[in-house]
Amino acid sequence: MKKVANLMKLKESGVIAVVRGASKEEALQASKAIVAGGITGIELTFTVPQAADVIAELVAIFKENPEVVVGAGTVLDAVTARLAIMAGAEYVVSPTFDQETAELCNLYQIPYLPGCMTISEMKDALKAGADIIKLFPGSAYGPSIISAFKAPLPQLNIMPTGGVSLDNMQEWFAAGVVAVGVGGNLLAPAASGDFDKVTEVAKQYAAKLKEIRGK
Repeated sequence: MKKVANLMKLKESGVIAVVRGASKEEALQASKAIVAGGITGIELTFTVPQAADVIAELVAIFKENPEVVVGAGTVLDAVTARLAIMAGAEYVVSPTFDQETAELCNLYQIPYLPGCMTISEMKDALKAGADIIKLFPGSAYGPSIISAFKAPLPQLNIMPTGGVSLDNMQEWFAAGVVAVGVGGNLLAPAASGDFDKVTEVAKQYAAKLKEIRGK
């Protein structure tokens, strides 16, 4: 049931913040600022120095907040996926589909969200047990592509990442996605140490999600 619970937390989060950073401390502060703004999905990428340590710290920091779901991003292989899972990652995201990573995540009952761009990749990912497909980069298509993918595969659960903004978020959800991944414009202020601005932008995304969901 662990996998199902984590998938439900991902769906409920709606907006998944893709956290990158030049240092461990920047990523930690940015993640805390994002959650303070009301976004409960954190995808800590393995481009961050000491990423596994950051994941472990975030899991410890937010253990009293059951709504927050912490996962690992930019996971390129099964070895990295296992490091992430051992650190406490509740889901694993890859920029591409990788069979070994899918099998390892299934072994540990951790949701695997592989990045796919074609219907063939999506079909292979579904066969390997992926529950949510990361449409990456979403900017290559736009919201209108969702219906084209779901026509032959109506069971697809899609999370676009790249190209999602406050301006088009409603279009993505209206097209039928289960969640969206956001990074660039949300995390940009963190590079200069302006974490209050990160919280401010996170609040805007959280408010937009509530508006979309009619809450």
